[in-house]
Amino acid sequence: MRASKPFKFGSMSRRAAITGAALAAMATLSACSGGGFQDAEGDMGLGAPKGAKVTVVEYASVTCSHCAAWQEEVWPQFKAKYVDTNKVRYVFREFPTAPLPVAAAGFLVARCAGDDKYFDVIHEIMASQAEIFGGTPPRTTLLRIAQGAGLSEAQFEACVTDTKAAEALDKRVKAGIDAGVDGTPSFFVNGEKVADPSLASLSAKIDAALAK
Repeated sequence: MRASKPFKFGSMSRRAAITGAALAAMATLSACSGGGFQDAEGDMGLGAPKGAKVTVVEYASVTCSHCAAWQEEVWPQFKAKYVDTNKVRYVFREFPTAPLPVAAAGFLVARCAGDDKYFDVIHEIMASQAEIFGGTPPRTTLLRIAQGAGLSEAQFEACVTDTKAAEALDKRVKAGIDAGVDGTPSFFVNGEKVADPSLASLSAKIDAALAK
């Protein structure tokens, strides 16, 4: 059996460092959530189409344990109640957390998998956190998930070393910082931040907005 190659990020590592600097800058930025929801370049959404009466935005990281817990415990109910019924537009925005190179690579792989498989890859990476942090080389886990989404090893390598894609991710992270994101997962309902990500708290905000 051919030994796995070391996890190559190439120029991705350099871009991840820039993303890390952007995250560190949060300490010097004041929150400015603004009023109402605005579409952003690169948004990945489910449920109701753009322009829906209610849009719920989640900022999360594939390496964030709290994000993975929300994904496992709350998402199925939230999806059934609001997304599958097209009552709201759900938007996922990428906000990498430590280890930044792994999170960034995970997001790049999800993008490379294509719009129709994006969320499947995101959810699978989150569900594989125990493997990623349990001693298995991150490359092994991410490559397995990428191949499950139809990418070859060569496509995987090209994906995680794509500087233009990394720069686009960096811009999305900075936009999240400008929106007042200071942790993951962070949720916004029509541009208003929701402190408690429980289904009950989110439902209270969503149902009130739907009733207007």
